[in-house]
Amino acid sequence: MSQLMILSMIIFFGLSVPVAVAIGLASMAGIGTTNMPWLVMAQQIFAALDKYPLVAVPFFILAGNLMESGGISERMVDFAKSVVGGVQGGLACTCVLTCMIFAAVAGSSVATTFAVGAILIPAMIRHGYPAPFAASLQATAAELGVIIPPSIPMILFAVSTETSVGELFIAGVIPGLIIGFALMLYVWNYAKRHGLGKQDGEGRLPMLASLRRAWLALLMPVIILGGIYGGIFTPTEASVVAVFYAVLVGVFVYRRLTFTSLRAAIHRSVVSTAVIMFVIANAGVFSFLLNRAGIPDALGQWLGTVFSDKFTFLLGINAALFVIGMFIETSASIVVLAPLLLPVAVAFGIEPVHFGIIMVVNLALGMITPPFGVNLFAACSVAKLPLERLIKPLVPFVGVVIVCLMAITYWPALSLGLRDLVYAK
Repeated sequence: MSQLMILSMIIFFGLSVPVAVAIGLASMAGIGTTNMPWLVMAQQIFAALDKYPLVAVPFFILAGNLMESGGISERMVDFAKSVVGGVQGGLACTCVLTCMIFAAVAGSSVATTFAVGAILIPAMIRHGYPAPFAASLQATAAELGVIIPPSIPMILFAVSTETSVGELFIAGVIPGLIIGFALMLYVWNYAKRHGLGKQDGEGRLPMLASLRRAWLALLMPVIILGGIYGGIFTPTEASVVAVFYAVLVGVFVYRRLTFTSLRAAIHRSVVSTAVIMFVIANAGVFSFLLNRAGIPDALGQWLGTVFSDKFTFLLGINAALFVIGMFIETSASIVVLAPLLLPVAVAFGIEPVHFGIIMVVNLALGMITPPFGVNLFAACSVAKLPLERLIKPLVPFVGVVIVCLMAITYWPALSLGLRDLVYAK
């Protein structure tokens, strides 16, 4: 049964069948070869979706769309530019810093790409940056949307493996900051070497003026993350607070959120949520059938013979996840692979939260690598460029993230240090 399911899924992928549909059809093929009643599929679909933390997914997606429509992202850009825009290459650094701030609420890299990229990609092009470089930078910086908490992929990992959402969130802070500052260091050096961004400070507001203009926007991540780690509300409740705050500020303070834009934001959020939930539902059936067939135990025994220690296991898993992320959507990869790989990782002495961060960061690379990198397509859409023009400038950005990933992988304190401090008994 398991061989037929996996082979069927690969064939469907090769035929360009949508990921969620391919997983569902492969699950149906598995059920069809056994004596299980078809009612099992409906039961497992319900079980996969009947999890309280998943409530946060649609609300964080909606919060990101409301921030874009309500003018919050625009003010975040102005503030970031006032902080780092005064140096050569400051506009490129602004792109990274804004994505880091926006990610602290939106939890979605695609939402970050559209919200920030719509402002900064044209601005960088006007200041002389090559359009492919600007689009590649935006796609890569938006990756921070799934690493810096709150993060939808982290919620999916937590739900799939029964790991604490709060612990995953706090563990993602330092890795997200490391990747963000590494990207800023690279683009600053790139601008210096190529003579770009010498006029990036033009039109930049003084820091205090931009802070006065953007303080309500900047207060949003403080309220959300402070509320979670201060024990005021859970991550799921925080997602509702984020939506309420975005509506309040966008409608009554900035007066940018109209009924028409609100309706459009809700429509985009419903579509995005439906796609993710459809993937989760079908992946839940797929994972149930693989577990019933004993695949996790067999996989653990096989990996135990292939890898002799934790170091080689992590190296092999990173390589495998990097390739998988290039071809399979991040949500599907996490929901299907996390329950299979985590028991093996624990057997090698890897802490579940640390492994979750490794997996999320690694699969986030899939969002910026061809052929199915969703961030690339989003950035291409904003910059109006064909995908092939982004490949060359994208390679160094991927290299920077991989170097950071290796540090995160082999230095657990980067992920677990802050977690242990916050959750110290």
